[in-house]
Amino acid sequence: MARTLSVAIERFPIAGSFVISRGSRTEAVVVVATITENGVTGRGECVPYPRYGETVEGVVALIEAQSDFIAKGLSRTALQDLLPGGAARNALDCALWDLEAKQAGTPVWQLAGLPAPKPAITCYTLSLGTPESMEEAAARAAHRPLLKVKLGGEGDVARIEAVRRGAPNSTLVVDANEAWTAETIQANLAACKAAGVKLIEQPLPAANDDLLASIKSEIPICADESVHERHGLADVAKRYQAINVKLDKTGGLTEAVALVQDAKQLGLGLMIGCMVGTSLAMAPALLLAGEADFVDLDGPLLLATDRDPGLEFDGSEIRPAKSALWG
Repeated sequence: MARTLSVAIERFPIAGSFVISRGSRTEAVVVVATITENGVTGRGECVPYPRYGETVEGVVALIEAQSDFIAKGLSRTALQDLLPGGAARNALDCALWDLEAKQAGTPVWQLAGLPAPKPAITCYTLSLGTPESMEEAAARAAHRPLLKVKLGGEGDVARIEAVRRGAPNSTLVVDANEAWTAETIQANLAACKAAGVKLIEQPLPAANDDLLASIKSEIPICADESVHERHGLADVAKRYQAINVKLDKTGGLTEAVALVQDAKQLGLGLMIGCMVGTSLAMAPALLLAGEADFVDLDGPLLLATDRDPGLEFDGSEIRPAKSALWG
């Protein structure tokens, strides 16, 4: 029997709202690709991202356009050449991994030659807000060992100071989502140093990466919007000390595994990150957590409702996915 492909748009409410420098939202809109062959089904979830020119409708159409290739037995290797990196390829790549694992009765980590997954501590994200609201949010999350602080440009010095007051003992990572400028970066770096921040993610717009060559930071700076796949990674390493690997950017686990290997050879630190999605999107990325200096797979923790079954969390500790979910 030929493989069949189905695509669905699913919506999951966010607990409260999720706010970054580019805007806010109250629900996670995800696209799920399901591939079925002889009664065995594999699933992959992606999150289309407007920053990269993606829409939900466009990603659904791109996935559906591959149905004939899927029916003819499209391999993961061929998929890499068929589609560019991005959300659509991610959903299909992860669905193919899941299908292969279930058909073989072998977990994905073994098929991919990865170490057996272990529990990992994830960042917990604090949305962008006023210094007062962020201090309150930090205080409520102060029991968590690792916090990721969303920043927004003007007023970030006060926000950094406020979060540190609210969570005096948590390890802090900050993410400016490209909101800093040549005029503000030095003051913000100084505030991060004073607060003991351990990683600064994408401070400047990707188009302004060259400015980083002339900026000295005692805190590692991590590329997010500035890195998607292996292409151009050597240039990224000239400006950044770490990269954020997200499957929705790499176009799936296949490219992400290769990107991690290349980044390690270049001496780059690693964060394994995510868009705001469900446990189905986190499960493949979690297989790379053992390679990472920082894990940021808190999507399900930010949702009012997750999948059932979903990943199991003990506070900020994520436990490896069970096969009923993925892989």
